[in-house]
Order: sequence, then structure tokens, then C-alpha cells
Amino acid sequence: MNRDRALDIAVTGVAARLPGVPGLDSWFDAVRTGRLLTRRLTRDELIEAGVPAELADNPDYVPVRGVLDDADRFDHRLFGISARDAELMDPQHRLMLEVAWSALEDAGLPPQPEDDRADRDIAVYASGSGSGYLRAMLAGGPLDPLTLDQALHGTEPDFIASLVAYKLGLTGPALGVQTACSSSLVATHLAVQALLNGECRTALVVAAGIDYPQGGHLHVDGGIQSAAGACRPFDAESDGVVAGSGAVAVVLRRLADLGDAPQPYGVLIGTAVNNDGDAKAGYYAPSIVGQEAVINAALDAADVDGSSIGYLEAHATGTRIGDPIEWTAANAALTAAGAGPGQVAVGALKGSIGHLDAASGLAGLVKAMWVVRTGLVPPVPGFTRLNPLLEDAGSALRVPVSAQPWTGPLPRRAGVSSFGIGGTNAHVIVEEPPEEPVRPAPPARDRVVVLSAAEPETLDRTAERLADQLDRERPDLADVATTLLAGRAHLAERLSVVGRDSAEVAGLLRRRSAAARGRVPATGAPEVAFLLPGQGAQRPGMAAPFAAGLPGFAAELDACLGAFGPEEAGRLHEALFDPAFPADRLAATELAQPALFAVGYAAGRALTGLGVTPCALLGHSLGEIVAACLAGTLDLGDAARFVTVRGRAMQACPPGAMLAVGCDAATARELIAESGTGLELAGINGPVACTVSGTEPEVDRFRRFADGRVFLRRLRTSHAFHSMLMEPALPALTDALGTVRPRPATTPWASNLTGELVAAGDTVTTRSFVEQVRNPVRFGDALTALAARHPGCVVVEAGPGRTLSSQAEAAGLTAVPLDLPDAGDPAGRGVLTALGRLWTLGVPVPAEHLGGHDGRLIHLPGYAFSGPRLRASEAGRGPAVTTSTAAAPAAGAGPAADTAGDPDPDVLMPKLWAEVLGRPDLDDDADFFALGGDSLLITQLARRIQEELGVRVPLRDMLAGRTLGRQTALVHDALGRRRATTD
Repeated sequence: MNRDRALDIAVTGVAARLPGVPGLDSWFDAVRTGRLLTRRLTRDELIEAGVPAELADNPDYVPVRGVLDDADRFDHRLFGISARDAELMDPQHRLMLEVAWSALEDAGLPPQPEDDRADRDIAVYASGSGSGYLRAMLAGGPLDPLTLDQALHGTEPDFIASLVAYKLGLTGPALGVQTACSSSLVATHLAVQALLNGECRTALVVAAGIDYPQGGHLHVDGGIQSAAGACRPFDAESDGVVAGSGAVAVVLRRLADLGDAPQPYGVLIGTAVNNDGDAKAGYYAPSIVGQEAVINAALDAADVDGSSIGYLEAHATGTRIGDPIEWTAANAALTAAGAGPGQVAVGALKGSIGHLDAASGLAGLVKAMWVVRTGLVPPVPGFTRLNPLLEDAGSALRVPVSAQPWTGPLPRRAGVSSFGIGGTNAHVIVEEPPEEPVRPAPPARDRVVVLSAAEPETLDRTAERLADQLDRERPDLADVATTLLAGRAHLAERLSVVGRDSAEVAGLLRRRSAAARGRVPATGAPEVAFLLPGQGAQRPGMAAPFAAGLPGFAAELDACLGAFGPEEAGRLHEALFDPAFPADRLAATELAQPALFAVGYAAGRALTGLGVTPCALLGHSLGEIVAACLAGTLDLGDAARFVTVRGRAMQACPPGAMLAVGCDAATARELIAESGTGLELAGINGPVACTVSGTEPEVDRFRRFADGRVFLRRLRTSHAFHSMLMEPALPALTDALGTVRPRPATTPWASNLTGELVAAGDTVTTRSFVEQVRNPVRFGDALTALAARHPGCVVVEAGPGRTLSSQAEAAGLTAVPLDLPDAGDPAGRGVLTALGRLWTLGVPVPAEHLGGHDGRLIHLPGYAFSGPRLRASEAGRGPAVTTSTAAAPAAGAGPAADTAGDPDPDVLMPKLWAEVLGRPDLDDDADFFALGGDSLLITQLARRIQEELGVRVPLRDMLAGRTLGRQTALVHDALGRRRATTD
């Protein structure tokens, strides 16, 4: 049968937290083997969970459940929720936020995209079960009105869809869907309809069913819960259901609109929802007519008949009444639609994990997709023999007792049923995903692989999970890099590694000392300054790594070399790309300076082309000319001609030598004076880093004198730069600049002559470039000026080596050398490592330039959630919701008569913040809203201030004064006004 696939819906993302297993892979393995994932709880476990002792000791109490481990943990900081607010949230709401995040990641949709303009037309359909958590909070006594309001918003099912939409920035419809046990499959139907009607481009369906506390059940004769503590669907020994806990989310898109989404898990080809009405024995009773009708409606919507169905994931509660009715209805519908005897294998997830209530239908859908994707039919757990009340002879349905390969029709199709108490029925037809199109493999090359998290420990766990999957599956590294860059949120704690294949990257992730790590500042992306090195940093072939690893470098280098003329460009090109070029020839000043200028200029321009725009440019000696050119002060042609003359004129000066000296400038001058030499201070590079210049005999004499007193290192130079020995070069330099007219700077750059930054819009005289050759380089002063004007900026050494980076780090700056020399690095791995390091620090390096643009989005492990435990026994009972020991003034009351005993606001405000936000040890710069505060908590904070001090601080002022220090000042002001009034 040829179907119109225009209405097919792909499931592109899946996430679940299910009983008895740590993750979906483990769960699928358990399903495949028919393993039972419910367990019998001990009395101590029940009491610890919160089950009253008198209930746990009741002889009719059945202590069995599909327990969800760590259901009370929540990574509240990731979502910007305060610990106190999180305590007031039902674990269902918390875990729905987490699985929603994970499902979007799995679908290649960053839950928090860096680009605020990203398309977030994603709908949310959310379902939850009744809140035992709220009942537990209220059992300890009434909550004050504000806390009760918070608790209701954090526990009632009405609010979860809009909370997910708000916290993840999703702008499609956000609806709560509540139809008891069928809620999540009904929500899936509504999401499909919204996609087909054009109401959204993507739909997120999320559901949870988590009782609080997680315990067993009190068996009642004639009830639907098992006396034996085992759910055995369709079995002769079945006596009812047991409960389970879990949370599930899926992401849906139209199959025709998948674009670059990951390979689907399955395709929904038909869905239907109906209600039994009054055609049944009672409100709680199921209906053969209603269930049969909903299956027929789903087959009609899919435009397929029963002969194409090979598997049915049944609602299957294991009850004496429900199972026979469901079996009869499904068999009637499928047989009438063309299914043959024994054609349809039946699955019953509740037999393995228990009944997840509102989340059960979605969990069944996930299992059915696994069946049609893998072609493996799992057994029904604990099944021994068919319930004699079920029609067996000639039935289209059969119960598999062991794992077996798919024997049904192709393509593989399955039905999923979910029926709610009260009669709302849902059925979905799911088909195996289409084959992934073959594509040429991207080229094998080094790529940057990045990970991020909100906390350092979470980042470590996420790295371990990714390493495990890379080792296990060995996906193409291009796909891995693309997925992690384009399909994940980029959070504050970051890690990057550079590798050529998945195996290498897995090893690097496990040896995290080999990774670059950083944290994005709370204020956002840091400013960046460029450092441009001078003579001494050169080496043969130094341009090759930049050309291989830095996008745009090669084109910028060609443009720069063109400014030197054909003959000089050819000589420079050979020296810059041939590692066998004679090092002594490149060390000659007349070649070294043009070569370093060309590399620094091209690297700076390439970085700017990537969007890494410098706030300032700092060059050392020759590097100052590069900085002035990049800043727009010098034209490229003028700068190239001047550098050529500069190199030749300085080469022609008398030979000399230079020493690096590990001390401050004053000490260096004292040592020169004490040594009796004629050396000069040539450079002040930092607090304890100077250079001295002079003739070779005087340098040797000084070295012998100062040896053992300070650090000394001979520099690789043939001349005494920045000393009197450079004076013969000055006339030629003056002539070379005679016709040059410097322009106003477009970017601040550092003058070596003064150590100060030339501001954007300012100009300099050409004479400064001449005098710089004769005078000390005040690079250390420039670093100090940079740190003062741009605190927290990251400096990038845009040239060969890392000498300037070391000096910047000594000045307290964060430095990233763009080139890490390595004889085995012709492909630019060092440059890629530096770009990855910049990303970890928050510098917005585009994903395509980190090696993540030519792969596919694939399914990779997502965020490794692991927040603190937050229990109902503590929620709503802390200082934030208790009444002050002092009598609180009535609403609208005037100022207190006696102010002598007022608490000190400097002490009180940190205490109140800690109560409201659940975060101690806060400083004055702490931001209320960055710590999870909102307008409701501000209201609560203002009320607590009024209770403690008898003063009112206007809410608008509290909202504007968002830091602890500013709010404390507001309280001081309010107290001052009250005292002035009473005086």
C-alpha cells in the first residue's frame, strides 16, 4: 500500500528516567531480556522514604514498587531556580524539567541557545500525576499564604507546561494535559495535531508519574492493585498492578521538515483519542467498544490496515477485568482490519517497571519505538500461561515468552494503547524510522570537541559518559563535533579537546588534564586583546600551523605578502612555510622582521574575521608596528615598506647582544651601575622581567657579575636592540616615514615608547615609531594599563611562540598563545587547541571554525544531572516560612515606635537572602535573580524585611537594586527615613 507520508511525524529526541536502571541503554537491555525492574522494599527503606510506620506495618501493605532512584535530586541551579523554591516543587515538576532538557538535547535542539534570535517555536504538552508531595507539606500544618502560593505553583499540574516553556525559552503552545493514566499518550496525539495544523514546528511531550513518598500500596480486596506484589499482564495468575515512578519526554517534528535533525527513533503515522462515554458498567470500568474504536480510528488516520501491524504495546495493567477487555477489543479491531492469527506480538511494560500513571503511555511509546527500530520483540516479564479468560484460538494476538526476532510484516509497525480511568482512550501507530541517507564521509582531520555544564563536577560526569559512548560506538568525529557545538546548550563550565577520531577523543576526555578547561564569566563573554610578538619568536615554517588551523589566515597572509613586492614575498613565503629553511638566515633582522610582521598581521586579521574582535592591541618592538597597522593607524602598504627598511637598517647596525633579566627595572639599573658596564635597559616586560642590551663583551661581563643574583638568559639576537647601538638606523627610519600620514586609530593599541594605550580616534606622530627603536620597550606598563582599563580581558598571542603570554600571565591576565610550537604539528593542532581554549573562556568562536560544521547531528549522551536532595520534610518548614519571634506589624502599619533594637541590616540582609534563596555565604555583588530569585521571592523578601524592621522598601526599588549590597543600602535608607520621622 502506498501511503501519503506528508502527515507522518518523526520522533527525533527521547529522554527518560525509569525504575531500576541508570539510563535508557540499560533499560532497553532489561526490556530485551524481560527483566523485572520493580522491587520489594524493606521496612527501613519505606520509613526513610516517608511511609508512615503504621502503614508500613499493616499486614495488607504490599511494599513493592518500580522505584526511581534519586527522584528527590534536582539540578536547580541549571534552571536558575533557588534551592528554597526547588524545595517547594513536586519532584515530578523537577524531573520533567530535566527530561525535557535532555530530550531537546537528544533532538539536536540546544535547550538554551547562545543566539537569542534562535527559532524556539516549540510547543510543550505536559502531564503529571496527583501531588503527594503537596499533601506531605500540608500534613505538617498550614503554610503561610505566600509559601502556599509558591507550593501550589510548584506542585499543581496546571503549571508545569508553562514552567518548561519559560525555563527553556519555548514559544509554541504550552498545555497541561490530564486524562489520568492515558494523559501522556493523549498529549502525544494533541502534539501531532498541532504539528499538522501548523501551530508549531516542533513539539515537546513530557510526563511524569512519581508518588511521594515512593512506597508500596495497601491492598484492598477487589481493587486493581496486586496482593502478590507482581504485575503479570495477560497471565493466568494476574491479580492486579503495582505502581512505578518515572519521567519521560519525546520531541516531535514533521518527517518532511526534519532538515538536519538527528535520525528519528520512529515515525508516528496515526493517532487517535476517544472516550467510552456511558457504554460501560461504571465510571471506573473499561469499555470494549471504546477501545476497539480508538484502535480503528488510529489505523484509519495512519491509512494502514491490521495486516501491517506486528506488535502491540498494550495498556496491560494485569487486572482480572481490564486485561480481558483490552485483549478482546484489540483482537477485534486488528482482526477486522486484516491481521492474521498470531501475527501481533503483545508487549506489557507495566509488568517490568510498574504503572507510571500519567507517564505510562509515553513510556510505552518509547518501548514500541525500540522494538520497531531494532526488530527485536521482547518477552512479557513473568508470563507463564495465558489467562483463560482471554480468547486464544485464532486470535491475532500472542504473548512472547522470550526475546525473538521480528516476524511480522514490513515495514515494521506497532500500535501503542493507553487508557485512562474515566474512559479517555488513546492509540498511536508507530513505524520504524526511514533508512538514514548515505553521505560522503567528511575528511578525517583534527577537530575541536567541546562540552559544558553548570558545575565542574557535572562537567566531569558528562565527559565520562561521552567517553564511554565514543569507545563503545566509535561514531564519526565530525558528527560528534557538530552535535556538541550545534545541538547543546553552551553553559558556564567548559572543556575542549582536539583529536582526529573518536577513540583519541575518548582517551583525552578521560585524561582531563589533557583538556582545556575554563569558565565563562558571570558578566558574559570576556573582552579580548591581541599580543603581537617581536623579533626572537621566529622559526622556519612558522606560518604552516596557522594556515592549517586558523580559518582565513592563508588569504590574509597572501594579501600581506603582496604588499612586500614579488621578490620579497617569494623569499618570505619560503621561510614561513618550509621548516627546513635555515634558521640562521631567518634570524637575520632584515628577514625576521618582515616575516614576523606578516604572520602577526595575518593572524590578527584572521581572528577578527572569526568575530574575535580585540578591545586593544599590544605589540612588542616589531609587534608594535603590527598593532598600529591592525588598529588602522598605519596603512598596510606603508607598514610593509617601513618594516622592510626597519629590518635592513637595524641589520646594518653594529652587532651586539641582549639578556633577559629576572628583576624589576630599578634593580636592573642598579645592577648595570654596579657592574660598571655600559649596558642599557632595553625592555621592561613585567614586574620582574626586563631585558638589557649592549656590546657582546659588556653583556658577557654583566652576565658574570650578575650570575646567581638574578635570573639571566641570553636572547637569540645578533644585535643590541633598543640601545645606543641602534642610532645609526634612525635616519633611514625617519626618511622611510617621511611621506606617511598616520590615521586615527580604530582600535586602542599600546605605545612601546610610553607604555600607554593610544585611544581609538587618536593619532600619533611618525617620530614615535623611530624613537621606539632607540628607547626601552615599556611592554609591562602596557600590560598594566590594559588590565586596569579592561579587567578580566583575555589576551591572545597572535603570532609564534608564547613569550608574551608568559609576561601577560605574570601581570595577572589570562593568556592564550595561539601557536603552541610542536615539531609534530604541521596540521595546526596547537592553533585548534587555542581556539578551543578561547571557547572555554567564553570567547564566542563560531562553531564552524572549531571543526563542527560538516557533520550530522547524532544522538549522544546529554547532560549528567546530579543536583542536591530536596525533600518535602524540609520544604516549607525553614526560616523562610516561619513567623519572626518579634511581633510583626499589621499590614499598612506605620513605623515602629522604638528603633533602638533594630537588627543591623548588614547582618540581617545576608540572613534573609539565605532564607529566601537557600544560598549562604553571599557577597555584596551577589545577584538576586542570577541566583534563582524572581518577583515572587522579592515580595517574600520585602515582607520579611517589614517583619524584622517594621519598614517597607518599595518593590520597584528592590527589583532594581538586584544585588545584596544595593538592597542592603536600600534598607539602611528606609531605616534612616523612619528615624528622621520619629525624631
